[in-house]
Amino acid sequence: MASVARRLTVRDVALSVAVGCVTTADLAADVPGSGEPDWFSWLVLALSVAGLLAHRVLPLSSAVVTGAGSLAWTLYGHIGELLNLPFMVSLYFVAVSGHRGRTVRVAVVAALLSGAAAVLAGREAGNAVPSPVLELAVPLVPLLLGEAVRGRRELTAHYAERARHAEREREREADRRVREERVRIARELHDIVAHTVSAMTVQAAVALDALDHRPEVARGALRQVRASGREAVRELSATVAVLREDGPGADGGPPPTAPIPRLSQLEELIARMSGDRLRVTLRDGSGAGAALPTVVELAAYRIVQEALTNVVKHSAARTAGVWIHRSGEGGAGPLTVEVVDEGPPAAGSGRVGEAVGGFGLLGMRERAATVGGSIACGPTPDGGFRVRAVLPVHPRGTTATAIATNTGET
Repeated sequence: MASVARRLTVRDVALSVAVGCVTTADLAADVPGSGEPDWFSWLVLALSVAGLLAHRVLPLSSAVVTGAGSLAWTLYGHIGELLNLPFMVSLYFVAVSGHRGRTVRVAVVAALLSGAAAVLAGREAGNAVPSPVLELAVPLVPLLLGEAVRGRRELTAHYAERARHAEREREREADRRVREERVRIARELHDIVAHTVSAMTVQAAVALDALDHRPEVARGALRQVRASGREAVRELSATVAVLREDGPGADGGPPPTAPIPRLSQLEELIARMSGDRLRVTLRDGSGAGAALPTVVELAAYRIVQEALTNVVKHSAARTAGVWIHRSGEGGAGPLTVEVVDEGPPAAGSGRVGEAVGGFGLLGMRERAATVGGSIACGPTPDGGFRVRAVLPVHPRGTTATAIATNTGET
């Protein structure tokens, strides 16, 4: 009882007192045909109000106590509709704080007891036994009201939880997209910067070696360095313009967008990478002469670009080869891209098996994965290194298309 008392609130006490006052007034009223209130009647009232105090903490116990008081008044000969008010309030809280199964069981018991008490009270008074239908229905009213309120609360809570869940899902989806976008931007910047800087390093080395004895070669190499720098600036500007979609272009117009690199541009790429230090040869750069999806050409171009950049950075090779072809009957199969250098690895490059420093290898794998392809990298028996990618010509799903579209290379 002490623990119950500690859990009572001012609202519990106020409701019980208000109900007790209304019930007291009904009990004290001079209702024709009703028994005179005596000490037993007031005792039942006191017990009913005391039981009502626990309507929120112990609703079922409260209903038992107030129900017993209501039955006692009925059998004792008291007539008054409001004498059942403590019992009705307790039944309401039984339904509103419980579950449907408990409400049904309480409804059956309360209805049967109420009907039986009405029949017994009529017999003791010597009157004809009344129909107990009304008495059977009286306890059901607060129970149905409580069920309606509880159902409404549960529905509101369900909708609120669904809203919270949807918000969490939106946040997770936004985080996922941000992570994917960061990876994509990092991959684009790496492809542009790493390749261009490596090509400029090769051409600058050529210019430095030929500066004194072959000035024409040096000037040609420096012109290639300048062209590579301009190409890098153009691609970086296009990438930044995508990040700032509302930013104007250099002429105040819409932001510029760079065309998607195609396999037909591999000759230009190889020309920028080739020099006295490294000679790169291209075989079947058209991809077996058949039209290819844009996303596949983009992935193939970037893989070749990164593979050649790794040759410059991690290999002492003098020659490298790029081979592009389509397998299957009539060249209808997947596109195979292969880049092989003669080696050996550059001193301290750390190229062992597939362990290539930096993010180049990871970027190539991601490029292949965007179109549902695969890539294999590793040393060749003669000391060189091979990068071989197999790219389906018809990428599955929409991921590849979405990634290519969002690169800003349109």
